[in-house]
Amino acid sequence: MYDRRTNASVIRLVDRSGDRHNAEWNNETLTISLESLNKELSNDSQPSINDPAEPLAGLVTKSVFGGILMGLANLVPGISGGTMLLAAGVYPKFVDGVAEVTTFRFRFRSLVVLGCVGVAAALGILMFAGLLKTLVVEQRWVMYSLFIGLTLGGLPVVYKLVKPLDGSAIISAIVAFAAMVIFAWLQFTNADGGGQTNWLLLLVAGLGGASAMILPGLSGGYILLLLGQYVPILDGVDEFKTALSNRDVSAAIEPALHVMLPVGIGVVIGVMAISNLLKWLLKNHRKSTLGFLIGLLLGSVIGLFPFQQSYQPKFGQKVKGRIVTPENIHEIEQDDWPTNVFAPDGFQVVASIGIVAVGFGITVGVARIGGRSDNNDEQSEH
Repeated sequence: MYDRRTNASVIRLVDRSGDRHNAEWNNETLTISLESLNKELSNDSQPSINDPAEPLAGLVTKSVFGGILMGLANLVPGISGGTMLLAAGVYPKFVDGVAEVTTFRFRFRSLVVLGCVGVAAALGILMFAGLLKTLVVEQRWVMYSLFIGLTLGGLPVVYKLVKPLDGSAIISAIVAFAAMVIFAWLQFTNADGGGQTNWLLLLVAGLGGASAMILPGLSGGYILLLLGQYVPILDGVDEFKTALSNRDVSAAIEPALHVMLPVGIGVVIGVMAISNLLKWLLKNHRKSTLGFLIGLLLGSVIGLFPFQQSYQPKFGQKVKGRIVTPENIHEIEQDDWPTNVFAPDGFQVVASIGIVAVGFGITVGVARIGGRSDNNDEQSEH
């Protein structure tokens, strides 16, 4: 009821003992209380990976699609598998799943997401590795246009998770976009960190590689290049494989202990730390974290500028951390050749725009199919 004397609303409460109590507040307190309630309801409405209200069919659809794109992205230089998971709308669930498994919490939906992503990625690599590698080498502008569309198609999906945008989300997006611009510039100029190596640097390289596995927009191979550990790690792996093929256990111990072990430890620590940190950030700073991911998603497109072509490196040029010499030039595969920008003709420009639109439509279409599956399952439950 309303009390004219105090200009306040009064509610009578009855506790279990039957005693009556008066609760009184003015309009300002009521407004603040309602805002706090709306905020809590908004936070609670965000589905978690193990929320039973989130239907399984849509979760499987998005996870399989994201896994296939992740597998294909790992075959294309400069493209991050995390970007594809983000575009498919399954990235937060994937991070939750990894974080739970690394802390020995095995839940059904977590295992479904990780299993679908992992199996789909493996199938994508096995089925399309040869074809995709050929297309990237011979028709780079076509494939990069397609991946630009697939990536941008994830924007509506991520925006749906973060809307309405607030100041923290916008600032985070700008910071992430600027970081990706710098990263793309370093990658285009073939910057690297030299070739010195030791146990600590290899451990840090493992941490960096793990970050690239989890964070969208980052290329694991290029992180290793920046740290100057790309060549030492590949050399160590080659030595280990050669020793195993020759059944020389003593020769395999050296690269295993001094290269593969520190990198492996770094990867394990990095995956556990980054996934759990992201899970915490998505839970406690959801909008700013999703805004940062939007910036990474947009910024990753810069490195996929389609009108670039590969060329055979020259003697003395550094490629993947190695100086090109007459002895090793034939060992450099064509998909590792450096690239330069070329001027497209009218047909290529129009075709590229069309291919971007096709990729955009594929991602948006799959997101809608997943959402439709969600709705159908919800209706069947009722």
